[in-house]
Amino acid sequence: MNRRVQRSFLLSVLVASIALAGCAGSNSTGGNASGGATSGTQGSTSGGSGGAGEGGKILIATQSPLSGSQSAQGDSIKSGAEYALKLKQEEFKKMGFDLQLLPQDDQADPKIGVSNAEMLISNPDVLGVVGHLNTGVAIPSSVKYEEGNLVMVSPANTGVKLTEEGKKTVHRICARDDSQGPKAAMYAKNSLNVKQVFVMHDKTAYGQGLADQVKMQFEKDGVTVLGYEGITAGEKDYSAVITQIISKSPDLIFFGGMYPEGGIIIKQARDKGYKGYFMGGDGFDNSDMIKIAGDAVDGIIFTSVAGDVTQTEEGKKWGEEYKKATNKPLEAFSVYGYDAMNVLLHGVEEAIKANGGKKPTREQVLEAVHNTKDFQGLFTKVTFDEKGDNTFADVFIYKYEKGKDRSVFVGKAE
Repeated sequence: MNRRVQRSFLLSVLVASIALAGCAGSNSTGGNASGGATSGTQGSTSGGSGGAGEGGKILIATQSPLSGSQSAQGDSIKSGAEYALKLKQEEFKKMGFDLQLLPQDDQADPKIGVSNAEMLISNPDVLGVVGHLNTGVAIPSSVKYEEGNLVMVSPANTGVKLTEEGKKTVHRICARDDSQGPKAAMYAKNSLNVKQVFVMHDKTAYGQGLADQVKMQFEKDGVTVLGYEGITAGEKDYSAVITQIISKSPDLIFFGGMYPEGGIIIKQARDKGYKGYFMGGDGFDNSDMIKIAGDAVDGIIFTSVAGDVTQTEEGKKWGEEYKKATNKPLEAFSVYGYDAMNVLLHGVEEAIKANGGKKPTREQVLEAVHNTKDFQGLFTKVTFDEKGDNTFADVFIYKYEKGKDRSVFVGKAE
């Protein structure tokens, strides 16, 4: 961690300021029913340094769903990023800059993500973006970031295609689906001893991409894939496909998708008598899964590209500080939002130094971020390769247990 002494000094101020800003942020963006970009004035919610400093204003945006069914995960990214930014505001103020957050609600909708991206690249004070949650939103939005030379650091996007299109602005600190998917399948075969499986997905770039990787690995390892089916996200009744799946008696159902649909599917499957394993990817990585699935959450297994920071004493202490300062639950992507923001701000700092203490251009920030080597975040170490992938990214196993208010860390996926 950088500058622990400064962090402790600021914590008392942050407790009040972030709690208020965090609560207001989700509600105000959630009111954007038209689906347009959120107001630029929202960046002032993370203020605290008053007007622009001598060097001018620096805005860092977040893009994630802050309203709708996936808002719990989206808000955890925004809150983690905001916490990191607030801890750095005083440092930037001493350099003469007014550092502010500009949170955007992409509503997990590609069209809204692109609209927000267009707004961001039109604002010269915006020097970087932390986001997105959904690969299907990140890919089209990244086209706009590329046009505006606006660097993006994602804490959560796992879709392989994102960093395979040759865009210089795109970076992520998490693992890709071609790492997560095979490790999920190998864990199911080797640790759960499954022989036959049914693979489902939600027809999104993320969900189907992950399911494809899982399916390929199962087939490679000799596990029988009884079926492969896509469902429509947002529906409330999946009984028809569940009946079809149960009739085939799979040892495991793998669902490539998000927690709102995953929670409904497993609840309905258990109600119909399904006794086997239920598994997913990092889309299951949110405590709202417990509320949706109810008692059926017990035994759900998932892989995640985000590790559990509370496995160390240092991490536990940080987690308590985070919850106290933000008044938000600690989620895995809170930590990765935090680390992604710190990677980006480190790049901005390096660009300022290289520019003689003056406000850097987007191109200078992009170059500094892209050249990140051995940056130690709170949880993950970061070195970007030429594509913008993190060479230190890893995959982890979690499970849900009845009576627990969050998932239980199992270990690193091997």
